[in-house]
Amino acid sequence: MSTELKQVNKLKKTSRRNNNLNEKFIERLIKISRVTKVTKGGKKLSFRAVVVIGDENGQVGVGVGKAEDVVNAFKKAKTDGRKNLIKIPLTKSLTIPHGVVGDKGACKIIMRPSIEGSGVVAGGAVRTVLEVAGVKNVIAKQLGSDNLLNNARAAIVALENLTTKSQVLKKRDLI
Repeated sequence: MSTELKQVNKLKKTSRRNNNLNEKFIERLIKISRVTKVTKGGKKLSFRAVVVIGDENGQVGVGVGKAEDVVNAFKKAKTDGRKNLIKIPLTKSLTIPHGVVGDKGACKIIMRPSIEGSGVVAGGAVRTVLEVAGVKNVIAKQLGSDNLLNNARAAIVALENLTTKSQVLKKRDLI
């Protein structure tokens, strides 16, 4: 009996792994930084990776990982990004439905929809987040701090605040 249960559990685990592999996610590295922690015994060196992960179809997430080597930091950041995935609404012209503002720390991001063919007009980490999310036409402006991690997280906050017309109608009890 117990061997059959182990085999069933093993199959469930492999099917979960395969489901995660079947989804086509794009990972883009924003920044790798070398960080040190000063202890009584000296300085402890490690690396921090900031990664944006998305499927170019409305799903996007930002992940941060820290490890003693770059490869493990990148893997941890990818895992963290998958945990923090959000789904955003896109219009037919692959832009955002309305203007939106996102704040994180000292960073402020302003995003506005743009006409088809204008492309992604944004800088730094915000451009990366929008491209990985699948947004093709948008204008974005960063205000305040130029910290890459906070700018990426502020862009995620802004994208979380997006609503569709049907969501607004439902909220107002008009449907």
